[in-house]
Amino acid sequence: MLQVNNINILYEDNHLLVVIKEPNILCQSDKTKDLDLLTMLKNYLKIKYNKKGNVYLGLVHRLDRPVGGIMAFAKTSKAANRLSKMIQNHEVTKEYLCVCYGALNNFGTMEDYLEKIGTKSIVSDKLHGKYSKLEYTLLSKKDNLNLVKVNLITGRHHQIRVQFSKRGNPLYGDQLYGKQDKLPIALFAYHLAFMHPVKHELMNFYYYPKGGIWENFNIERENYEGIYNK
Repeated sequence: MLQVNNINILYEDNHLLVVIKEPNILCQSDKTKDLDLLTMLKNYLKIKYNKKGNVYLGLVHRLDRPVGGIMAFAKTSKAANRLSKMIQNHEVTKEYLCVCYGALNNFGTMEDYLEKIGTKSIVSDKLHGKYSKLEYTLLSKKDNLNLVKVNLITGRHHQIRVQFSKRGNPLYGDQLYGKQDKLPIALFAYHLAFMHPVKHELMNFYYYPKGGIWENFNIERENYEGIYNK
């Protein structure tokens, strides 16, 4: 892993750029005009390759501002189109780690219909909502907190946060669907896997979040961090 200007770069070639998005960093610019990851990465590429004009970098998936984790960017339009199709066809593996409150089974499946209303999502019905499914595994427990691995089958707005909260297991630090405690949300995209859009090799990335509540649990962290296998 390479760190450049406070950006952790997991992988780079002529087609892809895979990095860690830190919590509370925007994926792309919005009305706040706060510095965003896409702009930071374009500046990095512009300087590294001494590009004179605009730099192309395709944003093919997103993470909510408070959520950190692994993100893949496309350095060419061909790679962007192919990655976008993979995501649409559910050919990309996206797994998250989260910390939630309350009693929880060792593993399970959550299925709902979610409806986006304004800036929030709610559990709705088949007529108004979109089918939403995830699978989870309990990795570790301490007091009333659970460290959970989540395999996101569908990618709906705030899906993990809503589905866990609905079952009485709000995420630690979730200001929207949980406690108003002003703690950072414990949700992190720790695993991303897909076929390389040009080389057709398996790209498999893991990264365990550092600091804060994540340090409270006893697990074999080498299974969840800093691994890249072709």
